[in-house]
Amino acid sequence: MTENSAAATRVDQLITLTERLTGLISEECRAFEAHRPHEAARNIDETSKLANIYRHESMRVRADPKLVEGAPLAKRMSLIRATEAFDAVLARHGRAIAAAKTVTEGIVRAVAEEVVARRTTGAGYGPGAGAVSGSSTAITLNKRA
Repeated sequence: MTENSAAATRVDQLITLTERLTGLISEECRAFEAHRPHEAARNIDETSKLANIYRHESMRVRADPKLVEGAPLAKRMSLIRATEAFDAVLARHGRAIAAAKTVTEGIVRAVAEEVVARRTTGAGYGPGAGAVSGSSTAITLNKRA
């Protein structure tokens, strides 16, 4: 196999990989946008595997551009277009994840506040003591989740 045909083959493989990954992430975006995050998890294993391969191959090409330079210009332009589409879907995915996170945090906060509002903390000490309501609860909110 000549260097140019090897480069063309590599570019074809990168295009296929990028397009498949773009498709999977687009499916995740649609699921998040439809408020069905459980459906986004359907292809998580394949997406993770392909994302690792993509990251690895991207680093190889950045480190040694000659791996793709010998491919025909039309193929390299197709790879550029596939990469641009991938970048766009990643930006969309980031927005969908941020929106889902905001909604989830709001729900957790509302549930926690409702638990606090309905809970009494027990009796005080002394002759006139009774049940005391308040916000001393054993609930923890993780702001990084």
